[in-house]
Amino acid sequence: MSQYYAPEGGLPPQTQLMTGRAVFTEAYCVIPKGCFSDIVTSALPGWKNTRLWLIARPMSGFAETFSQYVMEVGPGGGSDLPEPDPVAQGVIFVTNGEVRLSLDGTWHDLGPGGYAYIPPGCDWKLHNGTDHPARFHWVRKLYEYAPGIAAPKAFVTSDKDVKPVAMPDTGGRWATTRFADPDDIAHDMHVNIVTFQPGGVIPFEETHVMEHGLYVLEGKAVYRLNRDWVEVEAGDFMWLRAYCPQACYAAGPGPFRYLLYKDVNRHAKLRGPGAFGR
Repeated sequence: MSQYYAPEGGLPPQTQLMTGRAVFTEAYCVIPKGCFSDIVTSALPGWKNTRLWLIARPMSGFAETFSQYVMEVGPGGGSDLPEPDPVAQGVIFVTNGEVRLSLDGTWHDLGPGGYAYIPPGCDWKLHNGTDHPARFHWVRKLYEYAPGIAAPKAFVTSDKDVKPVAMPDTGGRWATTRFADPDDIAHDMHVNIVTFQPGGVIPFEETHVMEHGLYVLEGKAVYRLNRDWVEVEAGDFMWLRAYCPQACYAAGPGPFRYLLYKDVNRHAKLRGPGAFGR
């Protein structure tokens, strides 16, 4: 049994109350796990026996740097041409089932906790050769090339193979599993796992330029988002624009863990999309 929450779809009964925890504000969005129903799935060109929940996409005036999909690939499904944009980079994180991933001709088997960074221009394929569905997150971002810096290389690792790094003076109650070297400036995005032990907190309201996607893999917490306190649990997704104040208390009996996207290591754009210059 996977420790990571993964949606399975379906529909709620007609007797269920329609009022839930979903909210979209000027600074953040919360998509609770109950919103991951069959009627909001989509399909992608070039993908066989696959459906997805598209939970984040660039939106003018909100978060503009990334998209995030929760993918479900059925038996025999997958794609030989998964990424249509040659400048897009991606991260795959498997939550349920197993997939075979080819990166520039080298095949890798990924199970729950499996992680892959896919650089722009990489020739990659993904297939499910098992008799049960595979579910994973796919985070996409246009790579921002910088003078004199080559794009990162592809790599494959897993949650169990990367030791979490505790935040200073927290007694290990707040730690981050960093899959890419945070000192490697070639990376312009990080997709990490943040873990809070019961009682762990972010003890101040983080307010910063990085946009976030936070998918709760395990546990529950109370999150401060802009002016509100919001309860979240495994299967919920939080989507934060730049400078949205944020903090949290880990409120459950077990660890609270989420998959975190953030954009890093590049100049602020002064021209073009997301900027005011011409």
